[in-house]
Amino acid sequence: MRGAPVEQRRSGAARRKEKCVKDSQMQSPKCVVGCESGDQAGQSAWRRALPTQREHGISDMTYARGATRVATAVLLLVAVTACADDGNDPSTNPSSPPSSSAPTTATPTPPSDSEVASEAASAVLRRFYDVRNQLRQDPSQPLTLLDDVAISTQFAAQKQLFKKEREQGLHQTGDTKVVELEVQSVNLDNSDPKAGKVPTVQIDLCVDVSGVDVVDKDGKSVISPDRPDTGWTQYLVSNYQWDSDPEGGWRVASGRDIERTPCDAS
Repeated sequence: MRGAPVEQRRSGAARRKEKCVKDSQMQSPKCVVGCESGDQAGQSAWRRALPTQREHGISDMTYARGATRVATAVLLLVAVTACADDGNDPSTNPSSPPSSSAPTTATPTPPSDSEVASEAASAVLRRFYDVRNQLRQDPSQPLTLLDDVAISTQFAAQKQLFKKEREQGLHQTGDTKVVELEVQSVNLDNSDPKAGKVPTVQIDLCVDVSGVDVVDKDGKSVISPDRPDTGWTQYLVSNYQWDSDPEGGWRVASGRDIERTPCDAS
């Protein structure tokens, strides 16, 4: 009778081996290794952990049958655990660091023709006042300096004013300062330069003359005490050389005093 349990144990081991191999065919290579090692190592560990049958008065056959069922359960648990922990579970893999893309630099939009004209006209109007200060403060300076900043009626009016002051022995002290400058409109029509239809920028400008005086050769002021400290003038700045010099051909063409809320003195 003791031969039967041995045969049963052999048949049970063979079936477990066959079962494990069949299961491993459906898993990854790691699963096969886990099943084969579990069939030996797992069973040996289980046997060492179990108490002997004599310690509890259990017969060899009963003990063998129970041991076979427990061993089968342990082997299945080892195989399932090995197959489940094959490293393919995306939840156990460390997440890849987020890819960082290089910051994009926005390409600046080039200025329009109107914007370029506004900047150029505003710059020449400021230079116009620098030249005026220079010519009125120092009568020895040539009036040809006006050629680079004025044209048309404004050129003629300024040239006549400076000549008259020099004839009378007058000169300026202090500087006229530009306080506010506002571009009102831009017209780039260049259809008839001979008739005055050239690109033109209209600009309102407020100056501060609080520190300016005009004196004669004896140092006596000829300025009215009622003169306001600030005032607005509307200028037309034109480019008669638009075709050949669209940026550098701007000149102050005309100007007239306008009524506006006085600007603050600088």
